[in-house]
Amino acid sequence: MNAKRLQNIFLVVAGTFILAISIEYFILPYHILSGGVAGIAVALGPFFHIDETLFANIGVLSLLGIGWLVLGNAFAMQTLLSSLCYPVFTTFLAAHPVDIQVDPILASFYAGLIGGIGIGMVMRTGASTGGMDIPPLILHKLTGIKISTLVMITDALTVLLGVAAFGLDAALVGLISVFASGYGINRVLSLGQAESKSVQIISDRWQEIQKEIQAELDRGVTLIDAQGGYTGAPKKIILCVVSARQYNKLLDLVRIMDEKAFVITTDASDMHGEGFTYSSPNI
Repeated sequence: MNAKRLQNIFLVVAGTFILAISIEYFILPYHILSGGVAGIAVALGPFFHIDETLFANIGVLSLLGIGWLVLGNAFAMQTLLSSLCYPVFTTFLAAHPVDIQVDPILASFYAGLIGGIGIGMVMRTGASTGGMDIPPLILHKLTGIKISTLVMITDALTVLLGVAAFGLDAALVGLISVFASGYGINRVLSLGQAESKSVQIISDRWQEIQKEIQAELDRGVTLIDAQGGYTGAPKKIILCVVSARQYNKLLDLVRIMDEKAFVITTDASDMHGEGFTYSSPNI
């Protein structure tokens, strides 16, 4: 077994354990109507008076089985480890409770953030935590409806169920957890990626600007042939990607060379190549 596979197994197990912490120490004790199987367990608790941890565990394993039958072996293999670790960890943590006394709004925020970090760790390996991710995938396969639409419908039904069980205030508090979870997932998935700017520069002094970028910033550029829409005159567009800390220096450089230059900037978060996945000595 190679090092990368061992690393992925560790991330899946550790991420699932962190997710279990958010559920057993925040979501279930504070009855937070978050997304996922735990949120469903909280919403159904007042109606069926069942143990929420047990319900969530049964839900995760049941959905794994259904997903395996409908979505196939490839999906099951990506979900199996996390889905099997989940009930083990939640059962262990439920037997070793920690009394955390915080405001319910803070509990919702930290539940989402901690759970999002755990889910993000699992997703970085290409795997899935399963649970309520599975119904949208199954419905997408059967109906062809976009997965994003089905996820929104699933979340909306969860919220409506929560309103029926605990009222509107509890559902609104639960939305804090949903948004915090999304933030946590995105931050973990973007960890290690360079935060940079993709810049397009249109100027009659493109040759001088190009040389200054290469000399002062040690960045390469790409020249794109273009044509002015009004004049029909040929133009050159300079395309350059710089790190966030170099961006203001680039703008200053362009202003000095041509204060009338037209500059278009977009955020770039995943670059590969010299200066990003490996660095030039002057950067």
